[in-house]
Amino acid sequence: MRPIFRRTIFAILAALILFGACLMLRLSLPYTAFNRYTDFLMTKQLVYHISHWRISFYVHVFVSTIVLVAGLLQCSMHLLSRYPRLHQYSGKIYVVTVLFFSGPAGLVMSFYANGGLPARISFVLLSLLWLVTTYTGWRYTLQGRWKDHGQMMLRSYALALSALTLRLYAYLIAALHIPLHPVAAYISISWLSWTLNLLVVEILIRNHYLIPSKADCFTKCPSSDRL
Repeated sequence: MRPIFRRTIFAILAALILFGACLMLRLSLPYTAFNRYTDFLMTKQLVYHISHWRISFYVHVFVSTIVLVAGLLQCSMHLLSRYPRLHQYSGKIYVVTVLFFSGPAGLVMSFYANGGLPARISFVLLSLLWLVTTYTGWRYTLQGRWKDHGQMMLRSYALALSALTLRLYAYLIAALHIPLHPVAAYISISWLSWTLNLLVVEILIRNHYLIPSKADCFTKCPSSDRL
């Protein structure tokens, strides 16, 4: 892929992700009132009283924007080569937030997901894969396996972006008036929101569209810049 074309595609995707992150931030603001009858919580009245679900929900909501922005900074090869410290610090923020806050919170919420057992299985798998890919990517950094690190963190971020793609697919189903029962629609997007992301990233990795130049940048980073 030509560098100019690659940079253009990245700029477009970055703009879309930042727009989505701003929307996520805007959607999260009403929940600062901690009112059980706010928006999505109207569908969770039967589980709102469960303390570990409630805590997980608010943690997941309030850190989602941090994950999206910190993860996006990890994907910029320009920042990686020109500002390696920024890559390092944003990487630490991403890994810590996913492994200790957003990932575990998402896993807890998965067991109470709307859509019944099929949707719950999807979200449990998503949460586990997100935790595993993030942890593995971090371990590769400590081992100096920069190419493996880059590939694994891209998979991790693809899973993180399911927060945006799930809402995108829900919007498209409504906007295009696709005749699906609400439960069937939710089950469908619960799976498509992360499996398609992972498929696209895997295709790009295997066709060497993403990793080689990024791996070259990693090899230039001193060992002191490891997570």
